[in-house]
Amino acid sequence: MYDIAIIGGGPAGLTAAIYAGRSKRKPILFTGSNIGGQISLTFQVENYPGFPESITGPDLVEKMTAQAKKFGAEIDERTVTGVDLSSHPYRLMIGEEVIVAKSVIIATGSNNRLLGLESEERFMGRGVFVCATCDAVIYEDLKVVAVGGGDSAVQEALDITKYAREVEIVHRGKEFTASNYLKKEALKNERIKIRFNAVVEEILGEDYVSGVRIRDTLTGEETVIETDGVLIAIGWTPNSELFKGQLELMDNGGIVADDVRTSKQGVFVAGDINDDKYRQLVTACGSGCRAAIEVDRFLARG
Repeated sequence: MYDIAIIGGGPAGLTAAIYAGRSKRKPILFTGSNIGGQISLTFQVENYPGFPESITGPDLVEKMTAQAKKFGAEIDERTVTGVDLSSHPYRLMIGEEVIVAKSVIIATGSNNRLLGLESEERFMGRGVFVCATCDAVIYEDLKVVAVGGGDSAVQEALDITKYAREVEIVHRGKEFTASNYLKKEALKNERIKIRFNAVVEEILGEDYVSGVRIRDTLTGEETVIETDGVLIAIGWTPNSELFKGQLELMDNGGIVADDVRTSKQGVFVAGDINDDKYRQLVTACGSGCRAAIEVDRFLARG
């Protein structure tokens, strides 16, 4: 019997494990095979407090993991394959094994929707990126191609123009689906170029991105755009499949919650699985902290 079972080993889950351990609870953290989540794929973290010289994503994950272990958190790199939240205490299935816990923190994150290209995967972290706030500074005085046409894509393209000399937005539709305000801001920005009715067929380069090959969806004509980076901004998918039928889900797949508290007593949520607004390392850590504190209070009530 564990006091706290944390599902998801990204920054939110690791922070929750640190706080839970310091509270003298008995937490177990299931990280799955990719400990650190998306931050482990980030080459350079420059916006996390306390690291003025920056730190790599994997190095930060290593430090957070060591800190969680220091305070007594049990780190389990297996993947939770099922949950039963129908009665208390709650049960987590890892294959045929069952883990029982008095409370659960869900920090399974979300996946960026990607184009599905082999070259996209190959260049991830080497010119392909998914967060302008995280990586825009790397592209100062360089060119970036931004893929997408919704609010997030246009907003992130605008954010990148603070650094890049040019941002070219590639969108498969004939017009943006973003809000009118963002459309106007993009259209009047001198650093932004726009290609409608176009899709990325391949990302080009040797060791690092050097260009993209795009196809006009109306004419079929293919063109190569030289670029130093490619931002993929076509949305996110919350990793909530495990909780269908167990918890109420929102239309976008997030878990219905009041901040970190779900409708189920003793079940809390933290991190990017429920964040479609900020999606930053520091905000994920903050929600992991809040979830762990709420769990401690829940357990103290008996």
